[in-house]
Amino acid sequence: MHPRNRYQGHYDLAALFKVEPQLEQWSIFTPTGKLSLDFSQPQAVKLLNKALLYYWYQLRWELADDHLCPPIPGRADYIHHLADCLAEDNVAYTGPQMSILDIGCGANCIYPLLGHAEYGWRFTGSDTQAESIRAAQNIIAANPHLNRSIRLRRQKQPGKIFEGIIQPNEFYHATMCNPPFHDSANSAAQGTARKNTQLGLNTHQLNFAGRHHELWCEGGETGFITTMIEESVSFHHQVLWFTTLVAKQQNLEPLKKELKRQGIPVIRQIEMGQGNKKSRLLVWSFYNKQQRKVLMKPA
Repeated sequence: MHPRNRYQGHYDLAALFKVEPQLEQWSIFTPTGKLSLDFSQPQAVKLLNKALLYYWYQLRWELADDHLCPPIPGRADYIHHLADCLAEDNVAYTGPQMSILDIGCGANCIYPLLGHAEYGWRFTGSDTQAESIRAAQNIIAANPHLNRSIRLRRQKQPGKIFEGIIQPNEFYHATMCNPPFHDSANSAAQGTARKNTQLGLNTHQLNFAGRHHELWCEGGETGFITTMIEESVSFHHQVLWFTTLVAKQQNLEPLKKELKRQGIPVIRQIEMGQGNKKSRLLVWSFYNKQQRKVLMKPA
């Protein structure tokens, strides 16, 4: 865990039950007698997120049962590592002068919520699904102080990422993304089965739910990020740092080769870990440190 992550290996469940009383019905005791939650159940994961967002940030949050429900600690880790990247080039990396683009904000709107709560950043969130945009907008509306800090745009061109979203004369200090992992519905189902077997769960459901566009796309993670890399060349003058999560370790080298093929000078890999789960960020910039210092100005 990043040292600034509010979650450092345990939840204060008694406090969370007071914030969200419905969460307590999903409480269990581990074989060692420790109070925990039944994390195999989507409703438990959703209510935990709802409780955490209010307990830590006083945010009101609702999510339809079948939308992707991401774990808050892991998503917060991404935000903190992104903050470290921005801090390299300017000590004033907090506040609304920092403008961030979240590709695929989803119905949960989690990165804009966390990024604004932790660092005061302004966000633009994009998504291909009108229903997801509406759901995310409802979350913003439930927290009126976010109205001027988070704006949403629908990506109307399937297969495009930055094109149609980044407008002329806009500048973003960073982009971020949690791309679909799988390349087909069958692959996603197999991945769920493997995960549940490893956890000893006799179920085929995802504990974090998710609709098809949130879980898989043509070409899978590699295809999605390769498109992102290719499009980043056209928008390099409008973005300081491009970043994305990479779920599968074996995808890193092909993606790094693509970055080098495109002649991108600054390429980084940032390792992240949440318990037994390992993930990594792939980060790139078209600017050296001196150039970035000049560009790290209010958007």
